[in-house]
Amino acid sequence: MNVLIVYAHPEARSLNGSLRDFAVAHLQRTGHEVQVSDLYAMQWKAHLDAGDTTAELTGERFDASVNSKYAYENGVQSADIAREQEKLRWADAVIFQFPLWWFSMPAIMKGWVDRVYACGFAYGVGEHSDSHWGDRYGEGSFVGKRAMLLVTTGGWDSHYSPRGINGPIEDILFPIQHGILYYPGFTVLPPMVIYRAGRINEESFANHADALAQRLDSLWDSAPIAFRQQNAGEYTIPALTLRDDILPGETGFGIHTRRR
Repeated sequence: MNVLIVYAHPEARSLNGSLRDFAVAHLQRTGHEVQVSDLYAMQWKAHLDAGDTTAELTGERFDASVNSKYAYENGVQSADIAREQEKLRWADAVIFQFPLWWFSMPAIMKGWVDRVYACGFAYGVGEHSDSHWGDRYGEGSFVGKRAMLLVTTGGWDSHYSPRGINGPIEDILFPIQHGILYYPGFTVLPPMVIYRAGRINEESFANHADALAQRLDSLWDSAPIAFRQQNAGEYTIPALTLRDDILPGETGFGIHTRRR
């Protein structure tokens, strides 16, 4: 299988750097092909703007969706964007690895998403009708590919528990897992989160490495997060709200995941 690791950490000698190196070696040792997009090492341009196309603007002003779609469909995207899109086409599974900074991914990784997920490539695909509102949330360009987050954080696991001060880790990661991954069609695996990253010693690193090896070995057969598919009848269209008869009276991120 082909595995792409999209990696965001500025220090190669960090915990994240060691986990990345372990993951690459383990995947290769078990027969997989691996590519790594090391965003800091690549000096990735994080901001989306008119410079992301080699052609003139198609309108009087820059429009992120309109201009990225034109550039994608006409082969005039910035070369760095096109290379990353080709990696996504190549990959059977994508691992997004990053430290949790201010309750989200580092800005450089968000900028990778902003620029690589061009209109017509990752979004803005499929028909819009009374029964089908685009190919997204379970459909889309990345259907058949798997994705997983590998996240480190300085806080304790209790800080991210259902009653923890930071809020449940599932809620914090929901915009990434449901929005950035599931929206364009990835099958999303439960995340691997390593807590108290600043307190990792050799013994605990070995334990985390063993756990990561198990997760990597099960990339293709572990059960995904059971997000609800948008166009499968559980949401009203075009309002895109969960039907009133499903979990009546309940709200929040959790209603968009089927309960086993």
